[in-house]
Amino acid sequence: MTETTSHVDRFLWLEDLGGERPAAWVREQNAQTITTLTGNASFPGLRTELRQVLDADDRIPLPHFRGEHLYDFWQDEAHPRGVWRRTTLEQYRRPKPDWQVLLDVDALAAEEAENWVWKGPTVLRPGYRRCLVSLSRGGSDAIVVREFDLQDRVFVEDGFHLPEAKSSVGWIDLDHIYVATDFGPGTLTDSGYPRIVKQWRRGTPLAEAVTVYQGHHEDIGVGALRDPTAGFERDLVIRGLDFYRNETYLRTEGGDLIRIEVPDDAQIDIHREWLLIRLRSAWTVGPTTYPAGAALITRFDEFLAGGRELTVLFEPDPGTALNHHYWTRNHLVLAMLSDVRSRLEVLTPTETGWHRSPLAGGSEFDHTEIISTNPDHTDEYLLSCGGFIRPTTLHYGRIGDGFEPVKQEPELFATTGLSVRQFFATSADGTQVPYFVVGPSDGSAGPTLLSGYGGFELSRTPSYNGVIGRGWLARGGTYVVANIRGGGEYGPAWHRCAIRENRPRAYEDFAAVAADLVQRGITVPSRLGIEGGSNGGLLMGVMLTRYPHLFGAVVARVPLLDMRRYHKLLAGASWMAEYGDPDDEADWAYLREYSPYHNVSETTTYPPALFVTSTRDDRVHPGHARKMVARLREAGHDVSYYENVEGGHGAASDNAQLAFMWALILEFLWPRLRG
Repeated sequence: MTETTSHVDRFLWLEDLGGERPAAWVREQNAQTITTLTGNASFPGLRTELRQVLDADDRIPLPHFRGEHLYDFWQDEAHPRGVWRRTTLEQYRRPKPDWQVLLDVDALAAEEAENWVWKGPTVLRPGYRRCLVSLSRGGSDAIVVREFDLQDRVFVEDGFHLPEAKSSVGWIDLDHIYVATDFGPGTLTDSGYPRIVKQWRRGTPLAEAVTVYQGHHEDIGVGALRDPTAGFERDLVIRGLDFYRNETYLRTEGGDLIRIEVPDDAQIDIHREWLLIRLRSAWTVGPTTYPAGAALITRFDEFLAGGRELTVLFEPDPGTALNHHYWTRNHLVLAMLSDVRSRLEVLTPTETGWHRSPLAGGSEFDHTEIISTNPDHTDEYLLSCGGFIRPTTLHYGRIGDGFEPVKQEPELFATTGLSVRQFFATSADGTQVPYFVVGPSDGSAGPTLLSGYGGFELSRTPSYNGVIGRGWLARGGTYVVANIRGGGEYGPAWHRCAIRENRPRAYEDFAAVAADLVQRGITVPSRLGIEGGSNGGLLMGVMLTRYPHLFGAVVARVPLLDMRRYHKLLAGASWMAEYGDPDDEADWAYLREYSPYHNVSETTTYPPALFVTSTRDDRVHPGHARKMVARLREAGHDVSYYENVEGGHGAASDNAQLAFMWALILEFLWPRLRG
């Protein structure tokens, strides 16, 4: 009997993050799992190999342009928490660049006796003299914000400082910032993000900051920013209505707000005189209807004044979608996916319209993407190109002048005898679902690891992964990535047809890929393992409870699993546009049909499962995984559990923790799948 008919949650106590009883339960589960999985003779060597991959000195630094410098965050064995550093382009081209360390997070953590995890900077433009550094305790989404002097490389005494909260900040000028944070009772949304954004002047208490905008409790959150581009200075206020809908306002010098009248679910980007509009749904303007997935361009000031002269820069077709876009000083680069294969195009405004030219990429199954541009100043870009078995090459270029390789990632695992293939599975409703297979060229059946996500319009594209390569492919395994609906591989429609009541389409797609792998002779169910995290962890929970006969082992990382209470836990309310509202009986009627926690069976045979999470995950509550494991164990199933005390939503804060976590996962899977 499943729990779909029960209204009593007997394991609710495991949601308590501060209680001794759940803490003791976690310690007991961890001890059992660690003893079992690390006791294998192969575990120490595997963990060491994965750590070597993660800490390799000859990895490619992937920096970002900020003015005349390239900035990079780097972690290795000597700097497990990492250093934030910068160099010049001239230095970066050299085999061993001379990096200037700006902030050593390990030294700071030791000095302040805090488990600081780097969460990134907000740098003041122009000038790049100051920044607002975000640090988290243990990797959580909640951050502490502190002002940092980039010239003197010290925190600014009596500078801007925010205590721990899920804050967002943005520079206005040297003495003013926008701040959205926890201002006290009633100032957060139901999702736990700031409901109020204020303007804060240097040297004054936060309590005296001036309110710029207040959202509603049911919103996701609000924020504000200034675009300081010379001659195009603008202040914008953003109200997040739900995960996909926003209202954006231009804030005038007098503090008035002027709505930018685009569809709520459209994404906009403003660069100098241009307003770029990317549509998630069809939009009719006058006699013209623009399709979902299209990208439109217009002049910002003319649009704000009521003009609606829109130029179509991209229009999707059944096989091609716009994945990303990037501005340089004078050009726009569009990154497209055609059957999940990347293609780049440069668009340049001219007196007669937008001129198009291709930007070269890699081989058939390589993925090419822009890592960074310098849109305030130049038409420079950094472009990466690599694939599942092809190490990444980083190129430097300037649009109009070509590009050249500047860094080459080392080969982290042997690829002799490996190939990459793409197939299409037929889902339950006839939809063709693409997936990549990486493994032995002879296609022999063997231990196979299938990964998927299928949500939030996120695309899974080919990438060079040393952990999977060294820990799975090099041992003779096959690795598969499924591009199921719910993702963004074919644009907004591919996502939209697997949200809310249509969510099961994503699960049917994944099951179809699993069956197709068997039909093609690539593997057999007993040797097919699956792995996914976050929304992909929910996918794993559904596969376990709905399609257990298809798999030999299941791993779910930082998963959602209790779809009755997900919206009441941490940031869960922000995802109701994706899944639905469990408090609405019509929505709960379809959610309960697949909610893994509510569909555990005592009579069905399940493959062994491992659940991995973090106590410091303040995005997806660890209670999801805790309760699922308790329920599965009560029903007599083979289930393992590991909860890292740090790590946040990534379940690991440094390379040592990451290597340990993946060694556990791979040591769990390999013996169960090799037959």
